[in-house]
Amino acid sequence: MKRLYHGSNVSIEKIDLSRSRRGKDFGQGFYLNANPDQAMEMAARTTRFLNEGTPTLSCFEFDEDEATKNGLNIKVFPDYSEEWAEFVVMNRKNNSDIPAHPYDIVIGPIADDTVGVQIRRFIMGYLSASALVEELRFKGDHAIQYFFGTLKAVKLLKRIEL
Repeated sequence: MKRLYHGSNVSIEKIDLSRSRRGKDFGQGFYLNANPDQAMEMAARTTRFLNEGTPTLSCFEFDEDEATKNGLNIKVFPDYSEEWAEFVVMNRKNNSDIPAHPYDIVIGPIADDTVGVQIRRFIMGYLSASALVEELRFKGDHAIQYFFGTLKAVKLLKRIEL
């Protein structure tokens, strides 16, 4: 059983995928982090961006074995790679309600959010895939994110009090 954290400007009592934004690293879905400090940094950033609420951590338990037993389609990126970078670009470019990939859950590194220019340079052919990997590498501690993109996946998250 793994403990995961979601940082936001409000407490998340019930996950509502319809509130998820498009164009994120792994697509439109609910994102968590195994590191509470990194999740709290995201909470502070979200609160500043929205200019309302209070940085808040919501905690969930997740059993990856249970997800596998239930036949969920899980993609794991163990580290930064060209495959990961191209997957991030594909999802960040997707502005439709239709997911760009077939996965219920995606686990992998967080991309540095300040590199939109590099993604455009890659798309235009000015940057190689290997150079893009380095540009997207998260600055700071190695950060892993957990993406839950389907109702089936979200149902496996159990809300717990901190």
